Order: sequence, then structure tokens, then C-alpha cells
Amino acid sequence: MSDAFATAVTAIEDLPAGTGAPSEIDWFPERAWGGRVWVPASTRVESEEGTLELFGHVSYVQPAGGEPSDFVAKADFTDVLAEANSDWRIDLNDDVIGRWRGENGRAGAVTLVWGRPLVRGAVAATAELDGETVDQEAISRDRFTLLALDALEGYGEDVYMEVKLWNRRALELASESLYEA
Repeated sequence: MSDAFATAVTAIEDLPAGTGAPSEIDWFPERAWGGRVWVPASTRVESEEGTLELFGHVSYVQPAGGEPSDFVAKADFTDVLAEANSDWRIDLNDDVIGRWRGENGRAGAVTLVWGRPLVRGAVAATAELDGETVDQEAISRDRFTLLALDALEGYGEDVYMEVKLWNRRALELASESLYEA
């Protein structure tokens, strides 16, 4: 998987000059959808412009009883880092990996979301649509991955995913949309 992610990084067209190769990659919990397993990743590297976060995912087919095959990776970068944004409570990345189509023009984006809590005490993360939990995961090694529909169309007003963090007492610690307010 590391080789696939590194290859995706080298394919980024606008990567700043002098960007170092990823050495240690932080892998996030996997999720499965559409016959593939999706494993998000992120890493920090230095470039001539300063520190960057490389992020993306590797997906593959995992046949029952067989070895993973058909590896596909996607990567991008940002210079907007959590440590420079003290007001952030969740450090999120996301990517639309598919499309759902329903009856009567209803549709939505199948979205992979991965991140890290930036508040103490978070033990679980949820993806919610209009107040309903559509995916949930325990936070493991300070990381989580969610996979859910987002940007639902055809239900009157469009409905967008909200990511929430929860503590052991089921109290909400943080909430963030994938869209700017």
C-alpha cells in the first residue's frame, strides 16, 4: 500500500518544488464499499514552501480467501495544517468515492471521511445526515474513518453530512460540516 500511495503522491501535478518523499505514513482504519476496501492515509513532508500534509487513500479488491489486488491510490496535499488553526476541533479529510442514485431524482455522494480529534476525551466519531447517525466508529490510535452519503439531493432542501465527536458519556465534544459556513 505504501508504494501505491507514494506513486499517487508523485503524480500530483502542482506539488511544490523540493517536496520530500513520504517516509512514515499514518494509515487510518479501513472501510469497505462497492467491492473495494478503502484505507485513508496522511503524512507530513517538507517542501521549499514549508511543511505540507499529503493525504489520500489506497483502495483494493479483497477477494474472499484471496490476496488483495487491483490497488488504486489517490493523493493530494495541503499547506493548511491543524496546528496553525487553534479553533479547529476536528482535523478532517474527505473524498467522494462514488455516487448513489435513488428514485424520483434522489441522489447523493458516497463520501469517505477520515480525521483526528483535536479535543481531549473523544472516543467515537459519527457521520450524521439531518440528525440521524449513518456511520459510526470508535477512535483508534487517535484516528477515525467514516463512509456515508453526503450532499443528498431530491429531498426538498439538500442534506449535508456532519461529523461529530463523542466522549465516553455520549456527550458531543465537536461537530463539523464538510462545507464552509
